[in-house]
Amino acid sequence: MLYTIIIAIVLLILILTVSGITRFGFHQMTRMRLRPAENITNYLERTGIFTIDKYDSMSPRQVQVTSHDGTRLSGQVLEAHPDSKDWVILVHGITCSLLQSIPFAGIYEEAGFNVLLIDQRRHGQSEGKYTTYGYHEKHDVESWVEWILEHYGEDCQVGLHGQSLGGGTVLEYLGIAHPAIKFVVADCPYSDLTELIHYQLTVLNKLPAFPFLRLIDRRLGSKAGFRLAQVSPIRNVQASQIPVLFIHGTEDRYVPTWMSQNMYDVKTGPKELLLVPGAVHANAYETDPKRYKETVAAFAKQHLASVSADPAEALV
Repeated sequence: MLYTIIIAIVLLILILTVSGITRFGFHQMTRMRLRPAENITNYLERTGIFTIDKYDSMSPRQVQVTSHDGTRLSGQVLEAHPDSKDWVILVHGITCSLLQSIPFAGIYEEAGFNVLLIDQRRHGQSEGKYTTYGYHEKHDVESWVEWILEHYGEDCQVGLHGQSLGGGTVLEYLGIAHPAIKFVVADCPYSDLTELIHYQLTVLNKLPAFPFLRLIDRRLGSKAGFRLAQVSPIRNVQASQIPVLFIHGTEDRYVPTWMSQNMYDVKTGPKELLLVPGAVHANAYETDPKRYKETVAAFAKQHLASVSADPAEALV
């Protein structure tokens, strides 16, 4: 009798432990605590890569759109070049806001672009309950692309630049990309959500993939409305001819560097890979700002120039 009670208690503890870890994992994926705006701006000022005073001098204007599922999304427009049809949409990483994209705005402004910084769903001033790693966010990007074309003309040329979650989002968007999209810059993106969570469970958290990977996946389906297998940027990369610049730090342990390397290897059409020695996750620009800025600006200008060139001249 005592033995049976002990076994029952052990099983109950085991079930509660597994359930608790599963719930925590799901929460960390989809509802992780957001960083306060002050923390983000303090970080930018401390690193010296960009200042809030500089951003304010660019006269940001607040704008909103409604996504495919009714979610209200917020963004800011920097229209430094009113006569230009060249635009870039900047997409931030998890727990941040559009403030995290401010340094990249300077790169594109100097290159002659107008800039749209967006708050991803559930971040910043945007609505949303769950982060879905591109499953819904790719449609949010589409809403923003359509907003640019509606307000500034169907002849606009648009680039995308995303970091971390934003990098995965813009690569997921390749699967439904509007013809106006001329290039993508993906900074420290994940290649496949199943592989990423497997890696983070087993390598970063020292937990067995079984049963947690399957349990988290089921909870994602029942609570957040998507499954791990439905998010795989590498599939869209492989099928797309849109030029992509992959950027990754060589010391990234959160989203491993090999994910960008793998996507670069299978990418058809125009592509580049910038690996930044010593950079950790989402730290490539801070680590080597000169090389980062020059590579991004050259890539963007090259692929806008290639689509703007006269077709007859391209045959010469």
